[in-house]
This record gives sequence, structure tokens and C-alpha cells, in this order.
Amino acid sequence: MELCPTIKNILLLDSEGKRIAVKYYSDDWPTNAAKEAFEKAVFTKTQKTNARTEAEITMFDNYIVVYKFVQDLHFFVTGGENENEIILATVLQGFFDAVGLLLRGTEDKKEALENLDLILLCLDEIVDGGIILETDANVIAGKVDSHSMDAGAPLSEQTITQALATAREHLTRSLLK
Repeated sequence: MELCPTIKNILLLDSEGKRIAVKYYSDDWPTNAAKEAFEKAVFTKTQKTNARTEAEITMFDNYIVVYKFVQDLHFFVTGGENENEIILATVLQGFFDAVGLLLRGTEDKKEALENLDLILLCLDEIVDGGIILETDANVIAGKVDSHSMDAGAPLSEQTITQALATAREHLTRSLLK
């Protein structure tokens, strides 16, 4: 028996079962074809359920899958058959809420694809090598946001203070040349 709870994978699929962002932490699915087959099978099994208000739990191929849907996004967290469902549900809720915070409440496929870099960073902040690092959505979103805020961001995505700092920096560089 393992001492530390581990995650097998975290999936974010669209309403047709296609990948948006996925991360596998186990060699249980050795090939990309095996991973895609698992994603399709899990999606097919869960698509008829109404997991929009609370997370649902199911057993699938000797794995525990916890999932939740919002608009056209389907969130899944998979653990081994002996894993604690409450821990898996906590990881799912942390991922779900962090994505909601990062997408500023506009959780749909288009917005998720436009902010795919933030979602992938979010996955990296939650789990590393199958080991759970963080489940608090505010902490996760804060860490991801701090990684993404840089002077290279388009002016339209910066606050006024950041835009003025960027303009000042460009002006200083041009005067020093």
C-alpha cells in the first residue's frame, strides 16, 4: 500500500470528448493510442450523467474517476482503485475552481483554448509526477498568475500600472540607445 495518494491522470475534455488539456502521471497507458482510447471510453461512460453541480464518482477499468462538467468543459481526475475518493474529489475541485478563476468565470472551450498555457501551468502546480502538491484554487491561480505576468504580455492584457511600467521601460531603453 502506498503512503502518499497518487493521481493517475487529469483530463480536460470538450463536450465531444476531444482533448483540451491532459496530463498523465502513470505508465498505465503506454501509448498515445491507449491514452486516447481511455479518454474516449471515460467520456462515453460519463457523458449522460449530470455532474454540473457536484462532482460525480465512478469506477472504470479498476480506476476511480471523479468528474465534473461546466458548459462545454469536462474535468476528470483518475486515481487507482484503492485511492481515497475524497482526496481525488479535492484535487478535481481545486483544478475546477482554479481554471474558473484563471478564465475569470468564462469557462468554455474557446476561452480554455485561448488560455491553454495557464491551464497547463495549473496542472503543473496541482500535481507533479502523480504526487499532489496543492489543492487550494486561490493558491494555484495565484502561482499561475505570477508566472504569466510579464512585460511581454500584450498591452490589452495588462493593468494600467503594468502598461505604464512597460511604456516607461521602452522609453528608457530607446533613450539609452
